[in-house]
Amino acid sequence: MTLADKITALRLLLAPFFFIVYLLPRAAPWTVPVLWALFIVSEITDLIDGKVARSRKEVSDFGKLFDPFADVLVRITYFLCFVVTGVFPGFLSLVLFLLVLYREFGIQFLRVLMMKKGIAMGARKGGKIKAFTYMLAGFVALLAVSVQRLGFGESVFLVLQRSALIIFCISVIISLVSFADYLSVYRKSGTGV
Repeated sequence: MTLADKITALRLLLAPFFFIVYLLPRAAPWTVPVLWALFIVSEITDLIDGKVARSRKEVSDFGKLFDPFADVLVRITYFLCFVVTGVFPGFLSLVLFLLVLYREFGIQFLRVLMMKKGIAMGARKGGKIKAFTYMLAGFVALLAVSVQRLGFGESVFLVLQRSALIIFCISVIISLVSFADYLSVYRKSGTGV
């Protein structure tokens, strides 16, 4: 594994720790700084692994698949936590979460199909915008969780919760538009129908 791949792999290790700490009983206030540390390190490694790969001339087909896989695993972990505990409330949130899952599995499947044909489909502009909005939704939702766990008041929590849900909705719309773009690239590649 290259250095960039090791940085990416760190996200795979951090995701289950986020899940465990987030769901610890009684949502103790000490979990707030731990969750923020895990969130920030995960997001920073997402920013730097590609830069490290390019600067060291270690961009690889493996890295083009491994990086988005790690990104998806981390962000799906966040979203699952927020849906299960009602930070993203209601049936709508569950539907949005399922759309994210279906989109991300679909993209991974397209990437594998293209890889079998010798084409490594890297991140596209729409995918990068989607990743940013996923991160932003996670950030605001974690801010809401922090406010709740530290006892800063229900009204502040509700404002942040609604804001996070709105951003999550927008991110899902962007993700579906991005999926259509990836599907178009796949079709134009001559590898599929």
